Amino acid sequence: MQEFDPRQPALRLAPRLLVVLAGCSALAMAWQMTSRNHSAAPATGALDSSTLSDIERQAFAQAETQPGFAQPISIMIKVAPGETFESAVRRTGVGQDEAQQAVRALGQAFDTVNIKAGLAFEAAIARPRGANGPARLLGLSMRTGPASAVTLARTFDGALHLRQMDEKVSAQTVVAQGELQGSLYVSAQKAGATPELTAQVVKLFSHKLDFSRDIHPGDKFQLVFDRQVTESGRTVQAGNLLYAEINAKGGANRFYRFKPSGTAEADYFDELGKNIRGFLLRTPLDGARVTSSFGMRLHPILGFSRMHAGIDFGAPVGTPVFAAGDGVVEKAQWAGGYGRWLQIRHNAEFETGYGHLSGWAVKPGQHVRQGQVVAYVGSTGMSTGPHLHYEIIDHGVKVNPAGVKAPSGTVLAGKDLSAFKAEKAHIDSLIAQQPKTLALRQSELG
Repeated sequence: MQEFDPRQPALRLAPRLLVVLAGCSALAMAWQMTSRNHSAAPATGALDSSTLSDIERQAFAQAETQPGFAQPISIMIKVAPGETFESAVRRTGVGQDEAQQAVRALGQAFDTVNIKAGLAFEAAIARPRGANGPARLLGLSMRTGPASAVTLARTFDGALHLRQMDEKVSAQTVVAQGELQGSLYVSAQKAGATPELTAQVVKLFSHKLDFSRDIHPGDKFQLVFDRQVTESGRTVQAGNLLYAEINAKGGANRFYRFKPSGTAEADYFDELGKNIRGFLLRTPLDGARVTSSFGMRLHPILGFSRMHAGIDFGAPVGTPVFAAGDGVVEKAQWAGGYGRWLQIRHNAEFETGYGHLSGWAVKPGQHVRQGQVVAYVGSTGMSTGPHLHYEIIDHGVKVNPAGVKAPSGTVLAGKDLSAFKAEKAHIDSLIAQQPKTLALRQSELG
């Protein structure tokens, strides 16, 4: 396995650079232009991430002030909701003609009509010296995709030169590790996992750990995953989560990805080849805390003691709620004091219920898989604040979710077990090659 190590070829600006090209460091772009070649067809090239910062500094250093204009400045613009791209360019202070000229040029590289609010670009402009009037557009840069960018640069004769640039994308297998500080979701992202991978990690450990009681600050975790990455270190696409480990409750929980023969999808297994996917999740949401346990209690609204037939998890409104196991949605409806209620049947014995929801993500009759988002935390019905009421129903009787005895996962055998051991040995060798103190920097992962 290789760690990201960008090559560093030399790259120089054209010698007749006469305008400032304000580099957008957040987008890691370089302005490049020619002195005479400014045809309508856009130029293309590969970004060289190792020299982008130097190019930006050179652009400022070599820039000449436009006659009658002040020193060039850089302005960052985000397209507002309902705003056209031309209007956004006009907000830099340039006149209508220059804004239209820029939009026409950029139209060769991407759709400037059907744009989304929040699209960002950086413009280099020069304002009139000692007088009112529109600014002069000297250049404009924007990222058009995770690995692509476009620049506009005004050449010596006043024309705007368009250049499209693409970073090389390569595949990597990454080993990332860190310490839990706050929720697992936040900690894993800080270590380099994408939001998608992080959500997968959270669902994995929901099978074995109660996040409200088993996870403590300083507990260590380690992840191995594939990704597509640009030269500058920006993750374009996250691949498979190959391995996940959390050291908590005085021991390590290790999960390996493996696809048994005859199955449609890969699953996760412990070191002995046992499927770690328990029948039901212990905690059907991430980052929650137990606010009320199963048993008799003084009802916070009614004011008298009665049975609390579930566990309450405190969490902000809108927090995703996961299906505790594979099954079919039986109910998604209003249920009196439970507010918005969801009920899932998992087999002839077990059902799970979820109360006080702000909304549903599934409908009655729909098949769901364990870990799938099925609803969102709310405070509907008889509730004193945002939380999830979670129930497990065994043969029609509500039982304590913290102590329920549900079927466990399957165990690999034969050829599948041999293949799993080979895959496990490969992952273990990747981990062994990494320094114990390895921690990928967030800046390296985009």
